[in-house]
Amino acid sequence: MPAQPAAPSSPAMTATLYALVVLIWGSTWIALKLQLGTVPVELSIAYRFALAAVLMFAWLAWSRQLRVPRGPALPRVLAQGLCLFSFNFVCFMHASETLASGLAAVVFSSANLWNALLARIIHGRRLAPHVLAGSLFGLAGLVALFWPELRAGRHASLPGLAWAVLGTLCFSCGNMLSASLQSMGWRPAQTNAWGMLAGTLLLTGYALVAGLPWRFDASWTYVGSWLYLAIPGSVIAFTAYLTLVGRLGPEKAAYATVLFPIVALSISALFEGYVWTPLAVGGLLLVMFGNLLVFRPPQWLRGAALRRA
Repeated sequence: MPAQPAAPSSPAMTATLYALVVLIWGSTWIALKLQLGTVPVELSIAYRFALAAVLMFAWLAWSRQLRVPRGPALPRVLAQGLCLFSFNFVCFMHASETLASGLAAVVFSSANLWNALLARIIHGRRLAPHVLAGSLFGLAGLVALFWPELRAGRHASLPGLAWAVLGTLCFSCGNMLSASLQSMGWRPAQTNAWGMLAGTLLLTGYALVAGLPWRFDASWTYVGSWLYLAIPGSVIAFTAYLTLVGRLGPEKAAYATVLFPIVALSISALFEGYVWTPLAVGGLLLVMFGNLLVFRPPQWLRGAALRRA
């Protein structure tokens, strides 16, 4: 029998989960970039989620929560492994080859807009005026952030932007799957463990079929970033985030993505030489304001949404 859903969280618990997600995921973008090098991207991600899966299964076994997904839960868990623990990170690591890690994080912060769009497509929810307005502000912010490259006709970063958008869309699909699994009574820790295992096996299988060189970088930089991504970045942050998805819904859970681009861009400025310009600051503010509109629309937009309903 699947586990019962967790009880509603208190405001303090919700704030703690949000803080964990913002601080950890805001700092994992630079760790993703540190993984680039001699190890193929797909293997680096497989190493990350192999370790994370081992830790998750060990904890579930120790706490007597280990259960095997069956029936309709099984294909959802496998699809979650593809969307959240393999292909989306392949996209983001390829994005980091040409984008500053902080910019990739800003693109990822549009996840709440994708969540709202997917909720419309999958569940038939109306796209409220504040969601549409937020989407326009978010798009304007991204254009402002990438305007120097667009104006100069430089296209080196545009493939990275495309990879980041594809990874964000994949992540949002994983959100929908997680919400569906939690509505069936499965805890995030349980489905995460199996999803991480599925993602690891998918990437390992791809590496074998594609004939990728089997390498591991023993340097302190690579090992340190690997451990950080596997433990805080995967075991802790994914469980915290997907717990928010189950308690609040995917749209409100993605509110955490409003804040972590500030953390990511600040780290990028320190370690990658990212330069804050007035246009970049304005672009970031537009993206954040667009995200805020989705969750806290002004009264006149709420009234428009009610009249439309």
